[in-house]
Amino acid sequence: VQLVESGGGLVQPGGSLRLSCVASGTIYSINAMGWYRQAPGKQRELVATITSSGSTNYADSVKGRFTIFRDNAKNTVYLQMNRPEPEDTAVYYCNIRARTARTWPEADYWGQGTQVTVSS
Repeated sequence: VQLVESGGGLVQPGGSLRLSCVASGTIYSINAMGWYRQAPGKQRELVATITSSGSTNYADSVKGRFTIFRDNAKNTVYLQMNRPEPEDTAVYYCNIRARTARTWPEADYWGQGTQVTVSS
C-alpha cells in the first residue's frame, strides 16, 4: 500500500490550501482515513479523521477552519485548510487504516509527509 500526498507549500495566514492523499496498491478495504502533523520539536498530533461512513473528528485547534473529506471511489482523502495560522506550520502526514485482503487484519499505513508553511 502506498500513500502519496500533494498540495503542500507556502500559504499566507487567512488564505486556503487543500491537501490530497491517494492510496494505491493491494487494498481490499479502507476504514478510517486521516491527517496528522508534526511541527519542529513537537510530537506528531492528530489533525482530523474520517471513517468509512463519513463520521469526522477534528483537533480542537482546527475545528471550524479545516475540513476533511474523502472520495471512496478514488481511495483519496483531502484536507481543506481555510484561514490557516502560523501555528499550523508543520509536516502533514496522511494515514489510512486498511485491509489488503478480506481475511487479513487492518493495519495502519502512512504517507511520506508534505510540508505546509503558513507565513506572510
